[in-house]
Amino acid sequence: MTAFEDEELTMAASDKRDPLPEKLPWQWEEHEWRGHVERVRAGRSLKPDVWPQGAKAAVALSFDPDHESIPLRDGETRPGKLSQGEFGARVGIPRILALLERRSLPATFFMPAVCALLRPDEARGYTERGHEVGIHGWIHERNMELDPKNERDLMFRCADTLERLSGQRPVGIRTPSWDFSDATLAISRELGLLYDSSLMADDDPYEIVADGEPTGMVELPPEWIRDDAIYFPMDRYTALRPYAMPRHVVGIWRDEFDAAYAEGGLFQMTMHPHVIGHRSRMVVLEELLEHIAGHEGIWYATHAEVAAYVKSRSETDPQSEASS
Repeated sequence: MTAFEDEELTMAASDKRDPLPEKLPWQWEEHEWRGHVERVRAGRSLKPDVWPQGAKAAVALSFDPDHESIPLRDGETRPGKLSQGEFGARVGIPRILALLERRSLPATFFMPAVCALLRPDEARGYTERGHEVGIHGWIHERNMELDPKNERDLMFRCADTLERLSGQRPVGIRTPSWDFSDATLAISRELGLLYDSSLMADDDPYEIVADGEPTGMVELPPEWIRDDAIYFPMDRYTALRPYAMPRHVVGIWRDEFDAAYAEGGLFQMTMHPHVIGHRSRMVVLEELLEHIAGHEGIWYATHAEVAAYVKSRSETDPQSEASS
């Protein structure tokens, strides 16, 4: 075989392994790009005209106790990375629970099933303290890399595991990393979930629409702005570095709350015990909560309580903003 023939065979094998897409995005017909856009969309706003007890705004705090699941997902099994996750469970969670108890605040904990299996007492402890436990993947997997069958299997296993260990059947989901595959919504609906907290089409609650049809599922939209994980993490071997000083971040979060309060909307926060649970960052969270407490008319609620309220009000009060 000549060198030229060998090169041709190598190129043919390469073409077989990595086929080019049939069409590039700029070659799509209108029905193709429109179909992608409209598959999962924001429907009517579910922002109510009034919150319970006449509150001016709602505050929904959430924590994702990912612990060791992220390094495990990436096949990282050495003690160094795992110890950073262990910090979240060993130190971060006790600090967070003590803060919530001191201020009598409810919260939602979106917990990977593997983390619940590692620490059943932690999962049960959330519900025993009146908090909510929600779905957050099996091992913080990237669901966009899964086929629908495996994604469905993991999501159902996660719901069953959390129910068994926490004593509470999850009614909501936050997908790991807020990834959302083409199958995620259909599986969530099959599970009978009340709400999702992974999509970002609004500041306030809205109804999720699939292919132009209302689904009845509530979206409680998160945002990276209100997530501790974009400001503080550090990875020695990558370009990941802390984005800002903790005291600078609390200013962003205060502004987010102040605007939500002025608009009579929802202030939703996403935090991670292995991130926010460090001393200097707990000071920031305490300062934020103190700022919120200085305002009258705040309804503190779990994500499930917010979703149930806005959905119920949109169905029963035709004069509410949610049904307009």
